[in-house]
Amino acid sequence: MAYELTKWKLDDLFPGFESPELQGAFDNVEEEVTSFEGVRGKLKPDMDVETFLDVVKASESTTRIVNKIYAFTGLSFSSDTQDQTAQSYMARVQQFAAEMGNRTLFFSLWWKEVDEKNAERLMSAAGDYRYYLEEMRNFKPHTLSEAEEKIINIKDVTGSGALITLYDAITNRYVYKLEVDGETKELTRGQLQPYVQGPDADMRAKAYQELYRVYGADGPVLGQMYQTRARDWHNENVSLRKFSSAMSVRNLVNNVPDEAVEALLEVTRKNAKVFQRYFKIKAKALGVKKLRRYDIYAPVANADKKFDYNDATKMVFDSFNDFDPKIAEMAKRVFDQEHVDSEVRKGKRDGAFCWSVLPDMTPYVLLNYQGRARDVATMAHELGHAIHAMLASHHTTFTFHSSLPLAETASTFGEMMLTDKLLAEEKDEAVRRDILFKQMDDAFATILRQVYFALFERDAHKKIQENASVDDLSALYMENLKEQFGDAVEVSDDFKWEWVSIPHIYHTPFYVYAYSFGQLLVFSLYQQFKAEGDSFKPKYLKILSAGGSEAPAKILAEAGVDIRSAKFWQGGFDVLSGMVDQLEKL
Repeated sequence: MAYELTKWKLDDLFPGFESPELQGAFDNVEEEVTSFEGVRGKLKPDMDVETFLDVVKASESTTRIVNKIYAFTGLSFSSDTQDQTAQSYMARVQQFAAEMGNRTLFFSLWWKEVDEKNAERLMSAAGDYRYYLEEMRNFKPHTLSEAEEKIINIKDVTGSGALITLYDAITNRYVYKLEVDGETKELTRGQLQPYVQGPDADMRAKAYQELYRVYGADGPVLGQMYQTRARDWHNENVSLRKFSSAMSVRNLVNNVPDEAVEALLEVTRKNAKVFQRYFKIKAKALGVKKLRRYDIYAPVANADKKFDYNDATKMVFDSFNDFDPKIAEMAKRVFDQEHVDSEVRKGKRDGAFCWSVLPDMTPYVLLNYQGRARDVATMAHELGHAIHAMLASHHTTFTFHSSLPLAETASTFGEMMLTDKLLAEEKDEAVRRDILFKQMDDAFATILRQVYFALFERDAHKKIQENASVDDLSALYMENLKEQFGDAVEVSDDFKWEWVSIPHIYHTPFYVYAYSFGQLLVFSLYQQFKAEGDSFKPKYLKILSAGGSEAPAKILAEAGVDIRSAKFWQGGFDVLSGMVDQLEKL
């Protein structure tokens, strides 16, 4: 079967915004929540297992409908961000989901208060719901009374939530001015990006300088917003909820032990030299004495080979098939059910993603396919996410989604299988170089850069409690960059404002290390695959099939992986070091 660039069909969710099915779904949620509120008085620690499971299943039933509504709205909006109906539905759905969540909040608060003996009795009979229930109880020491929790929810809407919206509103209206071919262009940040990563060295420098000139003009205000966000985080999570540190909040959400995150950060710090060695090779390839920070993502070989869309799908399917025909079949299903939106259109969301809606529904994949080697790798990456969800489809709606640190496992592994295939079959040396350099650039962006963001966040949250000024935070960030790049990269002063341009540290504090966790985990697993061959495959597929039905440490321990061990994380850097060796030989 030949595949063509296409737009997805959302009929498996709802026929359209005006359809009676969609309106009926809103009504169903309303009815189910009203019915759910009726169980409040019946919740008792010594209740029988059957009644308890009925309550959990009722909660899951509502979640399933909300997930479908959310997905239909979000996918429609991604397909055309200028569609006013989709825009207004996005706002309606967010408000609706928040209201329904508040009305059902009582159940999770009650569940956390159930005594250990009864909780264990109920969980041991809960089957696949067990981990979902267990995870909720992890937050028991940090949960406040219902009245306090409701106050925090309301406070967050007009407090930290409003602050983040304001940050987005300010930074998304920035306009960047860049002289291109004698003409001054006014660009968005997305439009500036190709110049930041383009082949012209002077243009790269000018694009970066303009980016941080604009952020720097508002730097003191954006920095103050960050200080407020960090103080709010500390006030709620450390002072009120009694978490041991600002970062341990995120660790518990990810259900990853503090010491495992600590091992990841420290091993990465020690291995910064692997990337510094890479940057020296890249400088040589670019014909310069030393890389400037402006040159980090500069293309090296600039190979312009194009890959036909149908050929690309075949290459991805073949690379998956070499590993296991079952996963290739799953990848094909996404295309055959018309759950892929691959064409480039005006108004369509940039980038790529995979949206897994329900365990029994084939995931949706968004691509913007333009025929570059990078686009083929992205296809493999996003289909990896889809395969991960499909392998975990035997779990409940609450437990089929893997936790954030494991979410990049199948996607990155899929990309590496494809890269191996491309490198084995590609005869053009320029294309081979491009593939290898791109792989290392991506590894830097996903591993070293994200860990150093997390290290900055950790230090910044601490310093803000000691009344550090915005200038102090900029100086701290420059120290962070100097440690990260060593003597391999020249970092100019305009990068002191880079930290205020990172939305993640405002939106979701300490989120960033999950990227590094996922990528290094896959490098280590891939090394095992190369050493063990076919005997590795069942172990790997078992990790994916677990979805989010167990804690990440437990899922990986069953595959012989200890995430607390520095030796395990070092394995990922050994793979990277091998890639740098390969580049040295080219």
